[in-house]
Amino acid sequence: MKHQILSYLSFLLRATNQHGVHSPFVYQLLTQCFYDKKKYNVYKTLKNHRESLLADSEKIEVTDFGAGSRVFKTNNRKVADIAKHAGITSKSQKLLFRLVHYYQPTNILELGTSLGMATTAMALGNSSATIKTVEGCPNTLQKATDYFANHNISTIKTHQQSFESFFDKHPSEIFDLVFIDGNHNKENTLKYFKWLLNHINNDSVLIFDDIYWNKEMTEAWQEILKHPKVTVSVDTFQWGLVFFRKEQRKQHFSIRL
Repeated sequence: MKHQILSYLSFLLRATNQHGVHSPFVYQLLTQCFYDKKKYNVYKTLKNHRESLLADSEKIEVTDFGAGSRVFKTNNRKVADIAKHAGITSKSQKLLFRLVHYYQPTNILELGTSLGMATTAMALGNSSATIKTVEGCPNTLQKATDYFANHNISTIKTHQQSFESFFDKHPSEIFDLVFIDGNHNKENTLKYFKWLLNHINNDSVLIFDDIYWNKEMTEAWQEILKHPKVTVSVDTFQWGLVFFRKEQRKQHFSIRL
């Protein structure tokens, strides 16, 4: 927690909005996506999906392959509590929808489905996209799958396996957008990044969740920024976005949401 507090204070000192950005690419991203105030009809679906999960009192046994939870003391958890304490926030969910709506990626990968709140946002952002979402916990993924069906979302392909197993079975696939929210561990985060470098194109974007979750995650994020293939990067404190556009000079931005 101390690391997060100090990191956030440092972030506030360096962060800016669109007025402090001198990159047409990032300026357009901010003004047309990040700060888009339009009330999309899809937001009602996201709200209904969230409320359904928050009202679900069923208990499931969670298999946690990541760095563990700071909230839960047992792996036997209520679905509602998982949605409340471990799920993506409403604000971030809407932003993820807008990012997919803005970029219109056709092949999306999510590492870490959980209850599918982020997955749903991405699916609604582009109904023509194919979304592959990977989750190690069978009970959590089953819950997510049930809710996808309840809300008539059919473009999501679920994979109940480890990330490494998924990588082995998809050696040549290219992804336009990847949302990584599955393991708050430096070694594994960098391993996933290294694998993804062979599965992106010039316009791909990788989104890393919880880059200040702990010191290890921040170290992983800082190493990712230094990689020669990374040109533009955006730090929102909650997320780190990296782009690989060869036509862009290397620039890093810290952006207030």
